[in-house]
Amino acid sequence: MNTDLFKKIIAGEIPCEKVYEDDVAFAFLDINPVNPGHTLVIPKKWSSGFLDADKDTICELIPAIQKVAKAVKEATGADGINIIQNEGEAAGQKVFHLHFHVIPRFVDDGLEHWYGKAVDDETAKTLAEKIRHSITRS
Repeated sequence: MNTDLFKKIIAGEIPCEKVYEDDVAFAFLDINPVNPGHTLVIPKKWSSGFLDADKDTICELIPAIQKVAKAVKEATGADGINIIQNEGEAAGQKVFHLHFHVIPRFVDDGLEHWYGKAVDDETAKTLAEKIRHSITRS
């Protein structure tokens, strides 16, 4: 999809069902919802995803995501909420403008979560060490 799609939605060039807007965030209903009420929350400041967004954008966006999630849960009567951010094409990201999916969930709605894969202890230890090393370098 066009990387400018969400910029056009924010600018009002493409219509949407806007549910929230402030100085930092913009939220609107997904046009292909997992469940009714599925909402996208995006920052007005562009970044392609979570990993390249600046810290201030992330810090300022989280309260808007929480506010929208509470409202979606209340408005839909959902039993729970998934808050999902797909980072990169391999993870399912289709629009390369940071966005979070707020998905209302219902008991027995038929949606399944992914299933984990067993990892042996040695592999887990090696990966944990690599992750810790990467964290200390950043």
